[in-house]
This record gives sequence, C-alpha cells and structure tokens, in this order.
Amino acid sequence: MTRMIIIGAPGSGKGTQAEYLAAHFGVPTISTGELFRTHVRELTELGAEARGFMDKGELVPDRLTDAMVARRLADDDAARGFLLDGYPRNVAQLAALDAMLADGGKKLDAVVRLDLDEGELVRRLLQRAAEQGRSDDTETVVRRRLELYQEETLPVVTVYAQRGIVVDVDGGGDRAAITERAIAVVGSFLESQR
Repeated sequence: MTRMIIIGAPGSGKGTQAEYLAAHFGVPTISTGELFRTHVRELTELGAEARGFMDKGELVPDRLTDAMVARRLADDDAARGFLLDGYPRNVAQLAALDAMLADGGKKLDAVVRLDLDEGELVRRLLQRAAEQGRSDDTETVVRRRLELYQEETLPVVTVYAQRGIVVDVDGGGDRAAITERAIAVVGSFLESQR
C-alpha cells in the first residue's frame, strides 16, 4: 500500500509523471482536475456547484474540492493506495486531507516534489501555450501562476518536509529520464521507510 502526493510548479511535468509513477507503484492517480471534470460531466450536486466557479475561471473552493477528494478516496481502488495530483493545493486542504486519512487510520507515505528552476518552468509553459494556441498564457500570466504556487503550495511542502516525507526529484531533462529518476528515488525512499 502506497499513499503519495505529487507536487510541482505549473510546467514541472507533474501530471505526466503522476501517471507513470502511479502505474509503476500500482495505485490510481487521483487528479483534482479530473475529479472536477467528472463531477461536472456526471451532473453531480458538487459538480454543478464547482462548474459555476470553473466557468468564471475561478478556483474551486476548498470545501468542494475536499468533498470530492474524500468521496474519491472512499472508492475501493484507493483503499490499497493512491497518488494525489493537484491536492492538497494549500495548507487548509492539507489539514482536510490529514483528517480524511486519520479517520481511516491511514497516513501518507511520500510527497514527491518535482524540482525545476523558474526559467525552465517559464520556458516550458510558454512553449506549451504556443503549441496549444493559448494566447492568454502570456509571460506575465505564467509568472503570476508561478507566484501563486509559491504563495499557496510551497507552505504545503514545508509542512510535509517537517514530517520527513518529501522526496525531491530533479524535473529537468526528457520525460523518460525524469520518470526513471523519479521511480528510483521514490522506490528507494519507500523502501527505507519500511
């Protein structure tokens, strides 16, 4: 049983690496973005409420995100472990996740942080914006997204680092090399905790 979180700034390749890590460790990836889309598509009460915020380009409030994550963690396939992608995004969500896990007598095994310098993050995000035709993703917008990550999500990393469960992975290089490095580093860390 492996319970993990993957954290990384926008452009770090977090979503891509989440899929590979989850497959390697035999756990489902639980992405908040995918949860939001699923709830909206399935016309759930939570989805209807979340859609109002998403349609305005606003962040889905913590209470809705927490409720969706709690429901997903209660699914059978998550009982044997999971990899959370995009959650917790802030310290309030971290506290909610702590409570969810404590209710089931569970704890996190590792927090995988993809580390990449800001210049490379900006370059990747601007390249992705150009490739996907996202004209609204200007350098100013990209830098603001990185600031928000620093303000909201880095404090989450600090809390988990104090608990001794953060595993840093160099996010530079090509996808395959990053995946290989991440699997080796995370596997070694998990083994050392057993």
